[in-house]
Amino acid sequence: MGATELASRLAAARAGALVGRERERAALDRMLSGAADAPLVAYLHGPGGIGKSSLLRYAARRAGLAGRTVVHVDARFVDADPRRLEEAAATACTDPGAVLLIDTFEQCQPLEAWLRETFLLRLAENAVVVLASRVAPDVEWSLDPGWAQLFTALAVRPLDAAQSDALLAARGVPAEQRGAFVAFAGGSPLALSLAASVPAAPGAPWQPTGDVLTTLVERLVGDLPSTVHQRALEVVAQAYVTREPLLRAVLGDEDTTALFSWLRQQPYIEATPEGLYPHDAVRATLEADLRWRDPERYDDVRVRISLAGLRAVRAAAEDDALLRAAEWMFLFRDQGGPEDPYDWRAHPHVEDAPLRAGDVPGVLRMAEEAEGPESAAAVAHWVRRQPEAFRVYRYAGSTTPVAFMAILRLGAPLPEDRAADPVIDVVWDLVAAAAPLGPGEHLGIRRFAVHPGWYQRRSPLMDLISRRTIAEEMRTRGRAVTFTVFEDGERWRRYLAAAGLREVAVVDVGGREQHVFGRDWRRQTVEQWVRHRARATAPPVATWPGDERDGDLPRAAFEDGVLEALRTWHTPREFATNVLLRSHLVPPGSPDPVTDLRGAITKALDALLVDPAGVRAHEALTATYISASRTHKAAARRLGVPYGTYRRHLALAKERLVEHLLRQPAAPGQR
Repeated sequence: MGATELASRLAAARAGALVGRERERAALDRMLSGAADAPLVAYLHGPGGIGKSSLLRYAARRAGLAGRTVVHVDARFVDADPRRLEEAAATACTDPGAVLLIDTFEQCQPLEAWLRETFLLRLAENAVVVLASRVAPDVEWSLDPGWAQLFTALAVRPLDAAQSDALLAARGVPAEQRGAFVAFAGGSPLALSLAASVPAAPGAPWQPTGDVLTTLVERLVGDLPSTVHQRALEVVAQAYVTREPLLRAVLGDEDTTALFSWLRQQPYIEATPEGLYPHDAVRATLEADLRWRDPERYDDVRVRISLAGLRAVRAAAEDDALLRAAEWMFLFRDQGGPEDPYDWRAHPHVEDAPLRAGDVPGVLRMAEEAEGPESAAAVAHWVRRQPEAFRVYRYAGSTTPVAFMAILRLGAPLPEDRAADPVIDVVWDLVAAAAPLGPGEHLGIRRFAVHPGWYQRRSPLMDLISRRTIAEEMRTRGRAVTFTVFEDGERWRRYLAAAGLREVAVVDVGGREQHVFGRDWRRQTVEQWVRHRARATAPPVATWPGDERDGDLPRAAFEDGVLEALRTWHTPREFATNVLLRSHLVPPGSPDPVTDLRGAITKALDALLVDPAGVRAHEALTATYISASRTHKAAARRLGVPYGTYRRHLALAKERLVEHLLRQPAAPGQR
């Protein structure tokens, strides 16, 4: 096979692999056809791996078939030197009708003004130019009245699902495997092609390999200025939308203003009124890469984002609380239950509003239609007792309710409530037997979630109900116990278990089973829950009385409890819910288990002071948690050691403390 034949076959194969891009190809075809009103300069821009070079090859092939001279310049090799670019593109200035293609133009972006104002004016007659860059074009192209008519900017977007599937089919990927590839790649042709090069093992779900992730990070993101910039990208990859306060919450003392400015300039990040969003392929790649190479930091980033999300929900105005809750839920988009109930997107066509007097007949009708007359009677009782507990859902522009929910707040078991609602009757029995309320405490129960026709299946209305429930949990103070009720327990059981809610009762209401799920917030506070929920491999936590195993904690849960105790050393309410209160460190029936646990940890800390390494461990833990330095960097300064040295000491200190606590003999009376 000769070189000419090989080049021809390569060009044909590449042309056949180009999927979609009808808009871009049409614009290039018009330019190459010499149409009188066609632009003379096309500027393709988009993130790495999106297919810009493929479009340049398409233009080269079409130009070659038309007999035009093709001049291909790779800007990586011109060093932003105008003389080098002039030399590389010289033929385009002498051959009429030449087609000048400049790839990776971002490498010589400083030459953009010179190109526009000087070099392009020297091109041969009827020559056209196609630029490809990760960076969007200078606004001067459109502000100049002359260039505005001769220039077109073409933003190259991700492929849609159908186009992605077609690309994979062309690569020979079996239909049953394509869904996982498409979900990961986010419409990036590069990610799709690399994924297709590593097929799944028979019968196993597809996962990107380390080699694939390394290549994708290099090609999609490129070299980064520093480790801090990498950490900023790790935040962007996990959070639904990134604003500067989130960066500050996760990265601490770093210059987040400069980092945020750098992020918004990257070609794979979109700046919107809500904040910064990464390209889907970049998000998926960075997230998978961090989880693969550093699982501990992966969890740490997620925990910090989760805590920042909690603070955002609590600080939000009432109208914004559901949106902030949806942004927090984005962290768990891949951990949902049936049919992915975590849908974080906005639903502007559906309204969430308080119950109005005129809504009551419609609410009662929906309750009877969906759950029967007995349930409707319970709804009528609670509408009279707690109308403020109800939220009504209607489509935008309509006054007719189409769904409703109610989160009841109960402080004491009133006979009339128990008589009117069988579920509440059972709930109070559960609380009395397992988790009696203390002074100032109350229970909350999401008693109703009714959407006739769809009922409790996934829908935009159920999405809003879920967000309202989570926002309520995050924002309410003094809640000791939470319950939620679903008729379709089988559908929701696994999803609720992942969120820490276990099934505690099944109640017959008019011949229909209502499944009651509960959790005790005194065993795990909301702050602890959002931390624990964010960890990819978090051990189970006993959230209902009787779930714990009388001091026989799994090691992972024990380690988690030790770290939680250190973090909450100066927050008594959170410390008082630690899982270690039911470990071998605290005697059964102790009149003051919190003091006993503090004493056990203090004793273990003192036991570290037996050798130089132990002294360093004691100092690191004391400076960080007991003396409560504001940040880890402040603790390092307090100890007078470099930050990297401090981090190593702290990691080893935690390991030594856990080992000492595990070796402590069981408290008297402990099994």
